[in-house]
Order: sequence, then structure tokens, then C-alpha cells
Amino acid sequence: MAELTHFDAAGQAHMVDVSDKPVTDRVAVAEGWVRMRPETLALVTAGTAKKGDVLGIARLAGIMGAKKTAELIPLCHPLAITKVTLDLVPDADLPGVRITATVKTTGQTGVEMEALTAVSVAALTVHDMLKAAEKTIEIGGIRVVLKDGGKSGRFEAAQ
Repeated sequence: MAELTHFDAAGQAHMVDVSDKPVTDRVAVAEGWVRMRPETLALVTAGTAKKGDVLGIARLAGIMGAKKTAELIPLCHPLAITKVTLDLVPDADLPGVRITATVKTTGQTGVEMEALTAVSVAALTVHDMLKAAEKTIEIGGIRVVLKDGGKSGRFEAAQ
């Protein structure tokens, strides 16, 4: 099992020193979902939700969330993110919206937390925009599915 790097020898939490790590291209992809009743999903796909364009606003919220990750997660490094994309896809089989975030940077530490935050904030925004129509909306499945770059190399989650 890997050592937990956010604790010093005395067991105190600290920000990891990445100054000696090489600068490399880094990417992370995270996913999650928002489950709702079919009639609530119909509001999303028809564009008739009372608060407006659910998917467009959630996409922007996810991008903003990725950019603010270091302000939300105490031991995350502030990063110069070079790209954030969010795909929000209605899925009648769920039923709901599947969310995928891809975050890129060139730096000394990865962007997994930024990708996870992007998905989380986008999912919360979908919930917020639809809560008047449905109180039983669920958010779940949030996880890293790909990480590449840095010393530990490539990771791909099993599907």
C-alpha cells in the first residue's frame, strides 16, 4: 500500500513539497452521474426547466469548480490548468445525466482532484437547477477513470 504523502513524520497534515518533481504533461478524467425520474430528464432534454439551460450552466459550473479546487480542498496545490472540458450527456437508461470531466496541465502534480471537483460541482448544479421539479434526485458514481503523467505514470480504471 502506498504511503500517505499528506502527513509528515509526526503525523501532522501538510502540503506535499513537489518542488523537486519534474514538470510533465498531466491529464485526469473523472466521471459521475445524476439520476432522476424520466419526466425530470425530459425537462432537461426539452430545455424547459424553470431555471434555464441545465446542461450549459452545469458545464460552466464544473469548469469554475475545477479552477477553484485549491480553494476548496485544503492540501491541493493551486495549478495552472491548461484545459477543462465537461461532457454532460442525457441517458434515458439511467435515467439522468452522465458527466465526464477532462482536466489538463503541465506541472509538478496531477489534476485528479480538479477533475473530481469539476464532476461534483456540475452534478450539484444539475441537482440545484432541477430540485423544484424533483426532490429525489441522486448523485453518484464519482470517480477517476484516467490519470496520466508524472512519476506514477498511467492509470485507467476498470469499466
